Amino acid sequence: MYSLRVEGSFSAAHNLRGYKGKCEELHGHNWRVKLCVKSKELDNIGMLLDFKYLKKKLNAVLEKMDHKYLNKLSSFKRVNPTSENIAKYIYNELNPCIPLLDSVTVWENNSSSATYEE
Repeated sequence: MYSLRVEGSFSAAHNLRGYKGKCEELHGHNWRVKLCVKSKELDNIGMLLDFKYLKKKLNAVLEKMDHKYLNKLSSFKRVNPTSENIAKYIYNELNPCIPLLDSVTVWENNSSSATYEE
């Protein structure tokens, strides 16, 4: 099995509705995001997918969230913008254009991350 990973980042604010603690208050993170693609096969030149293509697609999704208040985005009006839901949102945005997508991992700091995979 072959796998590729690319990373990107965005800065955004959010607050967690219904959470009892500091995170219910407005706060922000410098999010780091990793996408992973997997396949048993390579193309005719020995590549799984082009890193440039993966980075372009990831950055297009991250640009929609960069320097935004995530709770105000339509995707998070009813769904809490937790790390778990952010990972799923990014996965769902990328899946139509990256059919070999395996997972998306989102870090809100250096020691805490959430991964979504189907």
